[in-house]
Amino acid sequence: MKLISVSEAAARWGVAERTVRNYCAHDRIPGAVLKGKTWWLPEDAERPERINKRESLPKTLLERLRAEKKMQLRGGIYHKVQVDMTYNSNHIEGSRLTHDQTRYIFETNTIGVEGEAVNVDDVVETANHFRCIDLVLENAVKPLTEAFIKELHRTLKSGTSDSRQPWFAVGAYKKVANEVGGQETTLPARVPAAMAKLLREYNSGTEKTLDELLDFHVRFERIHPFQDGNGRVGRLILFKECLRFGIVPFIIDDRHKLFYYRGLKEWDKLPGYLRDTCLLMQDDFKAVLDYFGIEYGK
Repeated sequence: MKLISVSEAAARWGVAERTVRNYCAHDRIPGAVLKGKTWWLPEDAERPERINKRESLPKTLLERLRAEKKMQLRGGIYHKVQVDMTYNSNHIEGSRLTHDQTRYIFETNTIGVEGEAVNVDDVVETANHFRCIDLVLENAVKPLTEAFIKELHRTLKSGTSDSRQPWFAVGAYKKVANEVGGQETTLPARVPAAMAKLLREYNSGTEKTLDELLDFHVRFERIHPFQDGNGRVGRLILFKECLRFGIVPFIIDDRHKLFYYRGLKEWDKLPGYLRDTCLLMQDDFKAVLDYFGIEYGK
């Protein structure tokens, strides 16, 4: 069989000689042989089809998120979830970092600010929230446990000014009674029993609907088991459980926080208020999934 040189093949295919040598080195040219330090190709060799990395990515959301995390892919769904969820969940709780600053921290692990003061806790909790989302992805299909919930809290609040207070328990249930939105929450002494009961009842079934996830979320927020960070931990749990049960997840954005708070408060009498708010956010997330070509069911 007649052989041609790398330069001849490169000229035929309109590519660089280095590209042809890479094809040969990776066994993508059948019949290519290395003589000394020079590659030779069959005269009738055809250029290999280009591998499209995006097309080879998994199609389901959890698999895609995990794959893009491992690849450290920029601009994909993993990147978007990290930035959007972290920004909105922290902003609901009072963070003053902008969406661009949040994205910059995620992309560069630095913070660039000119002419303004930045709260150190906002920066620390932003970086910590990125790690919380990774924990959610690592444990998405596992049953929900108190140990995992406490780990989320420990990860979120580690290194903050709160963590240096003797009365603040990081990764453990609260020591001091607190209120949320003017409403009483479970007293510290009763939190362990209340959380054990909540998880026992929640984990008794094998499949969950969106309403069951929301009911858990409401009960969790009413217990308010931690001194601070309950809203963010609760929303991380919601995202995890959506992934676990194949329900399209959603990110509560700062624009709809008042509707979200009202839905939590009125769940017992008007469950449709919180449900409709979350379905609206779910529709937004479906549009994102459509853009990235990710399949979804419920």
